[in-house]
Amino acid sequence: MEYFFNFEKLGYLRGDKPDGCILCLVRDGSPLVQSLVVHETPLSMVTLNLYPYNPGHLLVFPKRHSGDIRELSSDERTDIDAVTRLSLDVLDSTHGPVAYNIGYNMGLVAGASIDHLHQHIIPRYPREIGIAELLAGQRLMVQNPFETQKALRSAFEALGLSR
Repeated sequence: MEYFFNFEKLGYLRGDKPDGCILCLVRDGSPLVQSLVVHETPLSMVTLNLYPYNPGHLLVFPKRHSGDIRELSSDERTDIDAVTRLSLDVLDSTHGPVAYNIGYNMGLVAGASIDHLHQHIIPRYPREIGIAELLAGQRLMVQNPFETQKALRSAFEALGLSR
Protein backbone atom coordinates (compact mmCIF):
# COMPACT_ATOMS: atom_id res chain seq x y z
CA MET A 1 0.00 0.00 0.00
CA GLU A 2 1.37 3.40 -0.93
CA TYR A 3 0.58 6.53 1.03
CA PHE A 4 2.17 9.81 1.88
CA PHE A 5 5.05 9.78 4.35
CA ASN A 6 6.03 13.24 5.58
CA PHE A 7 9.33 14.09 7.22
CA GLU A 8 11.42 17.13 7.97
CA LYS A 9 15.15 16.53 7.57
CA LEU A 10 16.06 19.92 9.01
CA GLY A 11 14.69 18.78 12.37
CA TYR A 12 16.96 15.74 12.18
CA LEU A 13 20.01 17.80 11.25
CA ARG A 14 19.45 20.25 14.12
CA GLY A 15 18.15 17.69 16.63
CA ASP A 16 19.86 15.53 19.20
CA LYS A 17 21.74 12.54 17.88
CA PRO A 18 23.27 9.61 19.70
CA ASP A 19 26.98 9.69 20.42
CA GLY A 20 29.04 7.93 17.81
CA CYS A 21 28.74 7.26 14.13
CA ILE A 22 25.15 6.65 12.99
CA LEU A 23 26.12 3.99 10.43
CA CYS A 24 28.41 2.20 12.90
CA LEU A 25 25.45 2.16 15.32
CA VAL A 26 23.26 0.71 12.54
CA ARG A 27 25.96 -1.87 11.75
CA ASP A 28 26.15 -2.85 15.43
CA GLY A 29 22.35 -3.11 15.82
CA SER A 30 22.24 -0.34 18.43
CA PRO A 31 18.81 0.45 19.89
CA LEU A 32 19.79 4.14 19.76
CA VAL A 33 19.07 4.32 16.02
CA GLN A 34 16.32 3.10 13.73
CA SER A 35 17.44 0.33 11.44
CA LEU A 36 16.18 0.16 7.87
CA VAL A 37 18.74 -2.47 6.79
CA VAL A 38 17.59 -4.55 3.83
CA HIS A 39 20.75 -6.57 3.03
CA GLU A 40 24.27 -7.16 4.26
CA THR A 41 27.40 -9.04 3.37
CA PRO A 42 30.47 -9.69 5.52
CA LEU A 43 31.95 -6.38 4.28
CA SER A 44 29.03 -4.03 3.60
CA MET A 45 25.43 -3.15 4.35
CA VAL A 46 22.47 -1.80 2.41
CA THR A 47 19.95 0.32 4.26
CA LEU A 48 17.15 2.60 3.28
CA ASN A 49 17.80 6.26 3.84
CA LEU A 50 15.73 7.36 6.85
CA TYR A 51 15.19 10.69 5.05
CA PRO A 52 14.86 9.51 1.46
CA TYR A 53 14.77 11.65 -1.63
CA ASN A 54 12.53 9.08 -3.36
CA PRO A 55 10.97 5.71 -2.51
CA GLY A 56 13.69 3.07 -2.50
CA HIS A 57 16.53 5.53 -1.73
CA LEU A 58 19.32 3.26 -0.48
CA LEU A 59 22.64 3.77 1.26
CA VAL A 60 25.41 1.24 0.62
CA PHE A 61 28.27 1.44 3.09
CA PRO A 62 31.31 -0.53 4.22
CA LYS A 63 30.98 -2.10 7.65
CA ARG A 64 34.45 -0.83 8.51
CA HIS A 65 34.28 2.86 9.41
CA SER A 66 35.90 4.99 6.74
CA GLY A 67 35.35 8.54 5.57
CA ASP A 68 37.02 8.39 2.17
CA ILE A 69 36.53 6.09 -0.81
CA ARG A 70 40.31 5.95 -1.26
CA GLU A 71 40.62 4.18 2.11
CA LEU A 72 38.58 1.16 0.97
CA SER A 73 40.40 -2.12 0.41
CA SER A 74 40.07 -3.80 -2.97
CA ASP A 75 37.82 -6.42 -1.34
CA GLU A 76 35.55 -3.67 0.06
CA ARG A 77 35.39 -1.92 -3.33
CA THR A 78 34.57 -5.19 -5.10
CA ASP A 79 31.90 -6.03 -2.53
CA ILE A 80 30.28 -2.58 -2.67
CA ASP A 81 30.26 -2.73 -6.46
CA ALA A 82 28.56 -6.15 -6.42
CA VAL A 83 26.04 -5.03 -3.77
CA THR A 84 25.29 -1.89 -5.76
CA ARG A 85 24.57 -3.93 -8.90
CA LEU A 86 22.39 -6.34 -6.90
CA SER A 87 20.53 -3.42 -5.30
CA LEU A 88 19.78 -1.95 -8.73
CA ASP A 89 18.33 -5.29 -9.85
CA VAL A 90 16.20 -5.50 -6.70
CA LEU A 91 14.96 -1.91 -7.07
CA ASP A 92 14.14 -2.56 -10.73
CA SER A 93 11.97 -5.49 -9.67
CA THR A 94 10.30 -3.85 -6.65
CA HIS A 95 9.96 -0.19 -7.67
CA GLY A 96 10.48 0.03 -11.45
CA PRO A 97 12.32 3.37 -11.59
CA VAL A 98 13.26 4.80 -14.99
CA ALA A 99 16.69 6.06 -13.89
CA TYR A 100 19.10 6.33 -10.96
CA ASN A 101 21.43 8.81 -9.30
CA ILE A 102 24.35 6.95 -7.71
CA GLY A 103 27.18 8.56 -5.81
CA TYR A 104 29.13 9.39 -2.67
CA ASN A 105 29.09 12.64 -0.72
CA MET A 106 32.50 12.92 0.96
CA GLY A 107 32.68 15.73 3.50
CA LEU A 108 30.14 18.06 5.09
CA VAL A 109 30.44 20.72 2.38
CA ALA A 110 29.63 18.05 -0.23
CA GLY A 111 26.40 17.21 1.60
CA ALA A 112 27.63 14.34 3.77
CA SER A 113 25.72 14.75 7.03
CA ILE A 114 27.15 11.36 8.13
CA ASP A 115 30.94 10.99 8.33
CA HIS A 116 30.87 7.24 7.60
CA LEU A 117 31.42 6.75 3.87
CA HIS A 118 28.21 5.76 2.12
CA GLN A 119 26.99 5.59 -1.43
CA HIS A 120 23.52 6.82 -2.33
CA ILE A 121 21.35 4.91 -4.79
CA ILE A 122 18.41 7.17 -5.62
CA PRO A 123 15.71 5.75 -7.89
CA ARG A 124 14.22 8.34 -10.22
CA TYR A 125 10.66 8.33 -11.49
CA PRO A 126 8.68 10.30 -14.05
CA ARG A 127 6.72 13.20 -12.57
CA GLU A 128 8.34 13.07 -9.12
CA ILE A 129 6.60 15.02 -6.37
CA GLY A 130 8.49 18.23 -5.70
CA ILE A 131 6.10 21.05 -4.85
CA ALA A 132 6.04 20.21 -1.11
CA GLU A 133 9.70 20.97 -0.58
CA LEU A 134 9.33 24.23 -2.47
CA LEU A 135 6.37 25.35 -0.39
CA ALA A 136 7.13 23.93 3.04
CA GLY A 137 10.75 22.80 3.06
CA GLN A 138 9.49 19.26 3.56
CA ARG A 139 9.39 16.23 1.33
CA LEU A 140 6.30 14.07 0.89
CA MET A 141 6.89 10.44 0.03
CA VAL A 142 4.37 8.20 -1.63
CA GLN A 143 5.74 5.19 0.26
CA ASN A 144 6.69 4.86 3.91
CA PRO A 145 10.35 3.74 4.22
CA PHE A 146 9.35 0.99 6.69
CA GLU A 147 7.01 -0.52 4.06
CA THR A 148 9.80 -0.18 1.50
CA GLN A 149 12.12 -2.02 3.87
CA LYS A 150 9.73 -4.99 4.07
CA ALA A 151 9.42 -5.19 0.28
CA LEU A 152 13.16 -4.93 -0.36
CA ARG A 153 14.10 -7.43 2.35
CA SER A 154 11.67 -9.90 0.78
CA ALA A 155 13.16 -9.28 -2.66
CA PHE A 156 16.74 -9.84 -1.44
CA GLU A 157 15.61 -13.01 0.41
CA ALA A 158 13.80 -14.27 -2.71
CA LEU A 159 17.20 -14.20 -4.44
CA GLY A 160 18.47 -16.58 -1.79
CA LEU A 161 20.36 -13.84 -0.01
CA SER A 162 19.56 -13.64 3.67
CA ARG A 163 20.42 -10.65 5.82
